[in-house]
Amino acid sequence: MTLFLIVLLAALVFEYINGFHDAANAIATVVSTKVLTPRQAILMAAATNLLGAYLGTAVAKTVGGGLVDTHFVTLPTVLAALIAGIGWNLFTWWLGLPSSSSHALIGGLCGAALASAHGDWSVLKWSFKNGTDGLWPKVVLPMVSSPVAGFIGGAILMALLYIILRKVSPSLINRIFGKLQLASACWMGVSHGTSDAQKTMGIIVLALVTGTHDGAFDHLPSWLQFLRTDTFGEIPVWVITSCALTMAAGTAGGGWRIIKTMGHKMVKLQPVHGFAAETTAASILFGAAHFGIPLSTTHVISTSIMGVGASKRLSAVKWGLVSRIVWAWILTLPITGLLGYVCCKALNALGG
Repeated sequence: MTLFLIVLLAALVFEYINGFHDAANAIATVVSTKVLTPRQAILMAAATNLLGAYLGTAVAKTVGGGLVDTHFVTLPTVLAALIAGIGWNLFTWWLGLPSSSSHALIGGLCGAALASAHGDWSVLKWSFKNGTDGLWPKVVLPMVSSPVAGFIGGAILMALLYIILRKVSPSLINRIFGKLQLASACWMGVSHGTSDAQKTMGIIVLALVTGTHDGAFDHLPSWLQFLRTDTFGEIPVWVITSCALTMAAGTAGGGWRIIKTMGHKMVKLQPVHGFAAETTAASILFGAAHFGIPLSTTHVISTSIMGVGASKRLSAVKWGLVSRIVWAWILTLPITGLLGYVCCKALNALGG
C-alpha cells in the first residue's frame, strides 16, 4: 500500500509538471498576440483543461492497457516510468524546449516494462490483430504523421485566410481575429485537457490494476476497497477528478520558458496567425483523442505554428530554433525509455 501511495504521488507530480510544462501549448499564441494578458490566459487554460479532462477516457485506456503487456508490470515498473517522464520534462522545461510529455511518459513506461520482462521485447505491444491498438498505430505512426498534419493544416488554413482577407484592412483583421482567437484558444485548451490529462489517468489505473493483482490492497479497510480494480474498462471518477484538478493547478502555475520559445522566438504571430494555428492543432488533437490516440500536444501545436509562419514566407520561421526542438522530439522516446529501464532495474535491486 505504501508503494502504491508513492506511485500515486509521483503520478500527480507528473500531471502537475505536465500542466505547467504544456501550458504553453494552449496559451503561447494568445499571449504573444496580446489578445489576453498572461494571467488571463493561464486562468482560461486552467479552466478549459479541467473541462477537457472530463470529455472522454479512450486515451487513458490506451496508455493503461494497450501499449505494454500488463502481466509484466509491477508497481516499481509504473514508478520508474513516472520518474523517467518527470526527469525529462523538467530537463526540457529548464532548456525552454517544448518537448512531448506524452512521449516522455510512454517512453518511460516501455523502458520500465522491458526491464521488468528482463529484456523480452515481446512485452511491447506493437499492434493487435485488428491493427487498432499498440505502439505502432497508436504512438509511432502518429508521432510522424501528426506534426506533418499540423504543419500542412496550419499552412493551408492560413493560406485560405490570406485569400479570403486579402482586401480587408489589417486593423479590422486584428479586431476580428482578436475575438475569434479567444474561441480558438479555448478550443485548444479543451483539446489539450482531453488528450494530456487522460495519459496520467491511464497510468494511475495501471497502478490500481497492478496493485490489485499483486495483493497490495488485500488488507485494506472497507472504506478503501474502492482502490481495488481488476479491469481497464472504466476509469474511476476519483482518478478523473484528481488528474483534472492537478493538471489545472499545474497550468495555473504557468510555463514561461516554453511560452517564450513558442510564442515569441519561433514565429512572429498576429491574432489571425494564432487563430489558424490553434484551430488546426485543436481539431487534430480532439479527433485523435476520440480514437484513443495519445498524440503529443506539443508536436501538433508547434508544427501548426511553423506551418502558419511558413505560409507567409519560409524565412518567417526561425529554422535554427526549430531544429533544436525537433532533436528534442527525436530523443524523447529513446532517452526516457533508457531512463525508465535503468530506474526500474534500480528499484528492483533495492527490493521494490
